[in-house]
Amino acid sequence: MKRTVWRIWAIVAVVGLIATATALVLTQQSGGGTAADSPDPTQTSAASDPLPDPVRADGPTGDLRTVPQVTTWEPADGAGWAPSETTRVVAADDSEAAGPADQLAGELSVDRAADGARASDILLTIDPNAGTGPEGYSLTTRDHQVTITAETGAGAFYGTRTLLQSVNADGGLPEGSVQDAPDREQRGLMLDTARKFYSAEWIEDRLHELADLKLNEFHLHFSDDQGFRVESESHPEIVSEEHLTKDEVTSIVELAESLHITVIPEIDSPGHLGAVLDAHPDLQLKKTDGSVARGAIDLANPDAAALIDDLLREYAPLFPGEYFHIGGDEYPALYASDPEASYPGLAQAAQEQYGDGATVRDLATGWINDRADTVRELGKTPQVWNDGMHAGGKVQPDADRQVTYWTGREYGAREPQEYLEAGFPLVNLNSQYLYYVLGEPNEFTYPTGEAIYNEWTPDVVRGSTALPEGEGGPENVLGARFAIWCDLADAQTPEQVAEGIRLPVAAMAQKTWHAGEPSGSWQEFTQRVSDVG
Repeated sequence: MKRTVWRIWAIVAVVGLIATATALVLTQQSGGGTAADSPDPTQTSAASDPLPDPVRADGPTGDLRTVPQVTTWEPADGAGWAPSETTRVVAADDSEAAGPADQLAGELSVDRAADGARASDILLTIDPNAGTGPEGYSLTTRDHQVTITAETGAGAFYGTRTLLQSVNADGGLPEGSVQDAPDREQRGLMLDTARKFYSAEWIEDRLHELADLKLNEFHLHFSDDQGFRVESESHPEIVSEEHLTKDEVTSIVELAESLHITVIPEIDSPGHLGAVLDAHPDLQLKKTDGSVARGAIDLANPDAAALIDDLLREYAPLFPGEYFHIGGDEYPALYASDPEASYPGLAQAAQEQYGDGATVRDLATGWINDRADTVRELGKTPQVWNDGMHAGGKVQPDADRQVTYWTGREYGAREPQEYLEAGFPLVNLNSQYLYYVLGEPNEFTYPTGEAIYNEWTPDVVRGSTALPEGEGGPENVLGARFAIWCDLADAQTPEQVAEGIRLPVAAMAQKTWHAGEPSGSWQEFTQRVSDVG
């Protein structure tokens, strides 16, 4: 034991002598070790890999090709920019630009850094005073570097979409600068997954496509006569066999949020409730002969409102976006030649609630007002279909709602201007241009991207005629959505639907983002859509 201890101390002494000798040699080599000769702490240490010299790759020359077309593009003299082996995406880790920077770095297969942008890099910055607007951005290509500046993360993200599209189409960015922002604040896609089930994976693929086109809304119509397609804990009895689980919906919403897309749920009432009422036959509206009005809930039954409000309250937290669509369209009782005679129970309830002279129309208007109150209490702005807004009568549609205008063929059809004059902003879902109805029933035809590109604008709300000058514009017509309706569900596969909507949605994206006439012919536009990937 003593011999072992002695050996340990001997080893310690030898190590100490070697360390002392090494220190003396280093001190002599450094000329005395003054502070001026100490290593610079800002330089990369020998233990870490130094950055390689920037590889400056020249970009393309000529026009900037994107879909949608940017608001303004100012070319400049210079070599442009293209990604190289030293390219990094640079953004502060604690800024709103971090998420877009992470995504872009993955898409380009380049490194990500928090600071120190230099030649060959892409710099994303957030500046609340940039003057770009909430979804706008500026992009500058200069000296083999790209700078994207925005007020918000959404703007920074849209700047990365412009860059990525130009890389896909032309290998990089030409020298110059972009100032870009959308014309309309609401730009999106509506999916009827009630009549035809679409998987979470199919929906997520569409979200990526929407984001690349700078679209920012996904409207999910998941309840109708043919199906109820989202898991319910408050009323599991109404859920169809094929449905999205709440975990799947959460993943969809989280992906959408990362792509700056708001998911808007819709539970349509008082019509289009067939799947719900199959499990609650006591709430079905019946005619005087005892037959059932398919999909219509009995507004005279006090349990009807409780059931729908249960669902609105259940799903509001699942969809944390600003809007909740509450439907209102095509209530069968209103299509009767004499609603009060055909549905005396509704007529009696109307007079009990709203006084002498009240009609079934007043009862339907009051129903939507009550559902709108429910979603407002849940922190949402209600949206309704235009044919859920009934003119005249004792009960008027209440304020603080948005109207999704789709048709001029409904009961009590009214021109778009009437809604605007009453103070209701519109979202354009013009059934002539923006309705993709599977199987083309009821005189619908599949809309074409060419017609949207050449004829339609967000102010063409009804038919093919734009609102009079001064009556439309972004303040009155907030935007547009392209709608997929699945009336004849088996007419197309999900893959055929995805391909069928591709060019129409791209054309709508062009017309909702960029005000004015697009540059180039339809043939040139379709080539650009293909090239930008």
